[in-house]
Amino acid sequence: MERHLAAILIADVVGYSRLSQIDEEGTRFRFQRDMKDIFEPQIAEHSGRLVKTMGDGMLVEFHSVVDALRCAVEVQQQKAKQNAAVPPDQRLDFRIGVNLGDIIVEGEDIHGDSVNIAERIQTLAKPGGIAISGAAYDQVKTKLSVGYVSLGEQKVKSIGEPIRVYHVVLDPAAAGSTAGARKNLRRWRFQAMIATVVFLLMAGAALWVQPWALIQTPSTTNRFAYPLPDKPSVAVLPFINVGGDKEHDHLAEGLTDDLITELSKVSGLFVIARHSVFAIANAPAKVQEVAAELGVHYVLEGSLQRAGQRLRINVKLIDAVTGLSLWAERYDRQYADLFAVQDDVIGKIISALSVKLSEGERDQLARIPTNNLEAYDYYLRAEQEGVTYSDVETYRRTLSYYQKAIDLDPTFANAHAGIARVAVDVWRNDYTFLWSAAVARKIAYDAAGQALKLDPDNARAHTVLALLQLVDGRDVEAMDSARRAVAAQPSDAEAFSNLALILAHTGRHDEAIAEMERALRLDPTPPPSFQLLAGIVFYMARENERAIPLMEAAREALPNAEPVHEYLAAAYTTTGDRQHGTQEAAKLLELFPDTNLTYYSYLYDYWREDDLQYHLTGLRAAGIPEWPFGFEGKEADRVAGSELRDLVSDKTWMGKHRNGTDFIQHFDKAGNTAYRSANTSITGVVEIKDDRLCETFGGSFLDRMVCGYVYRNMTNQNPAAQYIHVTPQALKFFSPAPA
Repeated sequence: MERHLAAILIADVVGYSRLSQIDEEGTRFRFQRDMKDIFEPQIAEHSGRLVKTMGDGMLVEFHSVVDALRCAVEVQQQKAKQNAAVPPDQRLDFRIGVNLGDIIVEGEDIHGDSVNIAERIQTLAKPGGIAISGAAYDQVKTKLSVGYVSLGEQKVKSIGEPIRVYHVVLDPAAAGSTAGARKNLRRWRFQAMIATVVFLLMAGAALWVQPWALIQTPSTTNRFAYPLPDKPSVAVLPFINVGGDKEHDHLAEGLTDDLITELSKVSGLFVIARHSVFAIANAPAKVQEVAAELGVHYVLEGSLQRAGQRLRINVKLIDAVTGLSLWAERYDRQYADLFAVQDDVIGKIISALSVKLSEGERDQLARIPTNNLEAYDYYLRAEQEGVTYSDVETYRRTLSYYQKAIDLDPTFANAHAGIARVAVDVWRNDYTFLWSAAVARKIAYDAAGQALKLDPDNARAHTVLALLQLVDGRDVEAMDSARRAVAAQPSDAEAFSNLALILAHTGRHDEAIAEMERALRLDPTPPPSFQLLAGIVFYMARENERAIPLMEAAREALPNAEPVHEYLAAAYTTTGDRQHGTQEAAKLLELFPDTNLTYYSYLYDYWREDDLQYHLTGLRAAGIPEWPFGFEGKEADRVAGSELRDLVSDKTWMGKHRNGTDFIQHFDKAGNTAYRSANTSITGVVEIKDDRLCETFGGSFLDRMVCGYVYRNMTNQNPAAQYIHVTPQALKFFSPAPA
């Protein structure tokens, strides 16, 4: 069954039954004469196709709605001249209706809602007049030397929703203008003259630059949640797996993701991010409502069905302002042709929206991610898992899928970038349950580097590299990598948000806010992790009134995530809300009892000093202690000088952590140390600085050297232990083992 966009013209004789009762043969003769002398020549001249005659009427199809209306105008003008010389009882007056919409083609015939609408609109025309739908009006309103009178929204038979209808005014004085319903002709002509002047001054100067804006009338755009961008804007709705086999859900989601990713590489498009379209698609709504909430002009929707090695995909590009289908296609291919289908869909969208590609964009879009469909399948499964703030099993499952994809195709750049993304998340947040910090850092660097070696324009790999460079204190390189990510994928919300984060950390707050606003516009219904990141950027930029609502929203979905409570505690107290600040700090300490300011001062040692003090001051005011478990040692009990040096020279400590975990730690005379507990076995080096015991354990705590103090145990806790060792990460009670 073929479908395509078309302009439909339906004409009907006014009072044909009455005229036939008076003179049946004469009326039929005059109708056929009008067909031959007026309608058929004009239809041919304007490239139309007479589909069929229907008694006293006709159905005509045009490729262009402008041609359809020109034909209608010429017909009615010729009929007016003809009727002026004909007695009233012998005149044939025609009503004409014109619509623009998606039609179904079966053989030589056409039908569908768009044809039905044209038929209903025709009945609203005056004898000898023309009525057009809002969809047709949006396309032709400035193209012909005619005027228009809006009839508003009209409820017509067999059509569920009201339809905007316009009368076409053939009076030359009304050319180029649109007015409301004409109750007073003189008044209407005056309004039309004013409207024409305004239109010529404003529309003539602006609309030619933005052709997609020609169909954005106030009545249609006012309903949008955001102003429409100054370039074609698209939302790719999740493809529906109509096969019923849940095993192929990831394929439908993957096709959606890939189309979003590829379209995001085109600088001439504005493309909504994945999470927002998936989030909004879960709520039943019409395409226009979805587009209005996301603030886009066009929507791509489709379905997918896989049966063995056969793949059936239906795709439709819809103009959400008019509700019309701009392009539709059905693909029945081998599964091996999946990438060819993706390329064709992207090409048709770009063509339909008249977007020009740069050479670089053309090269990027021509790249096939992998030649191995099994590898691609594993990659899609990994992408559907999600990674940010995930549990350890999700991380492991995601990594296994990425690794299987790489095993099958070592040149699969996106899979390498996926591993880099997981690794940098583990490293940056010190999630040592999966890898040590050193291992995670190396994996992230290596995987991102390999992805960029295979695909120099891989946006995700550039983003990962930017975060690594930021934490390593290489701000200039981090900024360059972040900007490369944005350039590679100009509609990637993740790339913009990470650029915003780096701008915030380098003191460029106004730019950070602007980039984060752009990211949120691309992803207006962001996932919790994105809301948290946006909140952190606004917090760092000292915009706490905007930061707090975002972080509160993230808290609902991530109640056990440390950064949520950490940043909310600081943000609340910074704005003077001590009550909520202390509540968040209490929750943070409940979840992570060893939370302390010293730990954060080491974790964020790459921050600018004023940003670090801003953060620590807020946390301190909220009630976060300086050391783990709120420990406060007395100066008189601190071990220093030769006594401290003696404790770490050829000695073995035995004791318990504050949480009850047993440990043993040995120090040799050369400054080396080995630590072991039930879950950990690591080695490192120690040195004494200003009576502080400083340790570095390879692969632990971002490879930072961390310093703490040793006190004589004067507390009631673990009274058998002679000493207490406090560090940013632990509170340990111990005694030296007997020599």
